[in-house]
Amino acid sequence: MTTTSVAAVGGNFGRGVEENLARIGTLIDDARARGAALLALPEACLGGYLSVLGSGRDGSHDEKPADLPPVMDLGGPELRRIAELAREMTVVVGFCEGDGHERYNSAAAVTGDGVLGVYRKVHQPLGESLYYSPGQEFRAFDSPIGRMGLLICYDKAFPEAARALALDDARVVACISAWPASRTASATSLADDRWTHRFNIFDQARALENQLVWVAANQTGTFGSLRFVGNAKVVGPGGDVVATTGVDEGMAVASFDLEESLDTARRAMFHLRDRRPDLYTATERENVHA
Repeated sequence: MTTTSVAAVGGNFGRGVEENLARIGTLIDDARARGAALLALPEACLGGYLSVLGSGRDGSHDEKPADLPPVMDLGGPELRRIAELAREMTVVVGFCEGDGHERYNSAAAVTGDGVLGVYRKVHQPLGESLYYSPGQEFRAFDSPIGRMGLLICYDKAFPEAARALALDDARVVACISAWPASRTASATSLADDRWTHRFNIFDQARALENQLVWVAANQTGTFGSLRFVGNAKVVGPGGDVVATTGVDEGMAVASFDLEESLDTARRAMFHLRDRRPDLYTATERENVHA
């Protein structure tokens, strides 16, 4: 039996790039000491998220950010530093990627050999498109822990995103987030907040419907007007939460025999096998023209 440990971080990361890199180094050391082969860090962990979130129904912003996340290149010093720290581990980080005149809200999976895979956030909530261009594809890639995929935050609300990665043979999906609490009818306790419940439901649903291991990192604390819900977690292929940080900072770590876990979950009812895509395509076409 081959056991693989995976870890997800709940933590607060702001604009201080050097401070973030130092903290990430400490987290990598901690994950390594706990035997983790994969460590997922939150969305925008290298340079902070947007300091405001639009509240208008049309996605407009009711206030402008005081500053924007720093732009980073795939071949730049920040990801090279992550590679040096990662060594044998696979580390997933979130950052603002620059490509020509475009800015993307991106995630990268990095080992000591460099960048294994990059994902640009496709689904953009509440005016995020004012500051980032959208990504254009969902694609899995090979890593030391096996084939995996990346998603960012709001993507988890769309079943098609995770399903596209599962159909590309991803066994593990790391979904990194800066998921906030509700700004309307918010709860005093983050644990009771309605957006916290949504965050957790989406994580379990995406793992269960695709019968894969789901590793969810998230920001905690506050940034600008946002209050993040934490709840970094690892969800098994049966939709069970194996480890979670709750609303607090921390690291959720869980171990699996990945092949055995997936084979067991898929033995009787294999959701990917039992799909009827010929019917879904027709339904999708009808909905588009409705």
